[in-house]
Formats: sequence, C-alpha cells, structure tokens
Amino acid sequence: MPELAALPQPVGPHRPLRLGVCGPVGTGKSSLIALLCRELAERLELAVVTNDIYTDEDARFLRSAGVLASDRIRAVETGACPHTAIRDDISANLMMVEDLEFDYPELDVVLIESGGDNLTATFSPALVDVQIFVLDVAGGGDVARKGGPGIERADLLVVNKTDLAPYVGVDVVRMVADATAARGERPVIGLSRSDRSSIDALVGWLDGVRDHHLSGALIPVDPGPMAAHSHAHAHGHAHEH
Repeated sequence: MPELAALPQPVGPHRPLRLGVCGPVGTGKSSLIALLCRELAERLELAVVTNDIYTDEDARFLRSAGVLASDRIRAVETGACPHTAIRDDISANLMMVEDLEFDYPELDVVLIESGGDNLTATFSPALVDVQIFVLDVAGGGDVARKGGPGIERADLLVVNKTDLAPYVGVDVVRMVADATAARGERPVIGLSRSDRSSIDALVGWLDGVRDHHLSGALIPVDPGPMAAHSHAHAHGHAHEH
C-alpha cells in the first residue's frame, strides 16, 4: 500500500514523537537506541521498531539488553533493500508504529531503526518526524566529507564510537569538523558511551526536539531524495550491536 506514504500525519501532542535512526552497517545504530532507552526510560514512555531483511536480530539484541519491556520492541522484516521499507513503501513500518501507539497510548517517543545501509539512506518524512544519521570512526575519517543526503541534511549527525579513534588512525576532531562543515548549522555530536558529556548532548538534543514537537511547531523535513543506486552493489547487510 505505497499510497500510505502520502497520507498526512498528525503532529504535536496528538501522538508520540517518531524518531528515525539510520546509517551504514556497523555504525552502532542498535547500540545508540539502547543507550537512549537506558537514559530515557525512567522518565519517558518509549517503544522501538527495528528493520532487518530476513530476521528480527536487532529486536532480539535490544530485548536481551533489557532496555525496555519486550513487547515494546517490535521488528519489521523488510525482505528487500532497507531503503524500501523506510522510504519507498513505508506501509509495514507505519502499521507497526501505529500498532504500538494503539497498544501504548501514553507513548512519548517511538524510535525506528533502519536496517544497515549505505550513505544514501534516509527516512520518509511521512514515517518519522525527525531523523538521526549515524557514522562511526571505524568507517574512516574521510566519510563525513563524502556527503550524501543523510550526512548533509539529517536533523542530527552522530559520529559514533569516538573512543576508538586512536585505534583506527582517525583524527576525530577533524572528522567532526568536516561533518560540521558539510552540514552548515545542522548539529553534529561526537558520541562515545564512555564520554558522559557526549551522552548528555545527545539526550539534550532529543529533549529539545521533543519540546518542539509537543508545541506543535515541529515540521518533518525530507533530507532526500536518495541518490540513484543499484541493488547489485554490496550493501553489507549485517547487524551491528
């Protein structure tokens, strides 16, 4: 039912904030969502939708981590390139989100994790209100300079695993500076689970976005369109934890 993507979505306090998390495989999307759940679950009502091609591995990882009650973590098996389920035909994800919102009417935030993909992946604004694009230092210090819709125009860019930079030969200060230059005034956070200040910056960003959403002033912005790509190239659809 691709036409669902064109349906207008309510904004403001009428439903929870829908936050998309996407980025290349191995960048730590599942771990970032687990981190947010641990930080926020005591004061906010949360739920998660994960996307994998043929499994529910990311959902099982989050359930086993105990970050939320198991029923609040649900999986979509896309059966195709992850682009499709978060942008081209969002019906499976949209129905899963709406089911969670029906089952848990007090939800504050629904986090939607894309399957691991390449630098062209972005969410449809009909599915999410705001989106985070995740890179990691192990992918190379030059990745941020390469650009792409997610890097340049997602609502937040996270340069993840900054504590690993000395071990992979990356100048993390330069990588964050390159990302900032590529994004203009859009925010960039260099994140490490061992750096409390970076975690506070991430949580503070989300709190600010949620306040904007509750005021009714948040208007989803489309960071796309996606660059044309061939499904014959190697996406490397593994599942990071």
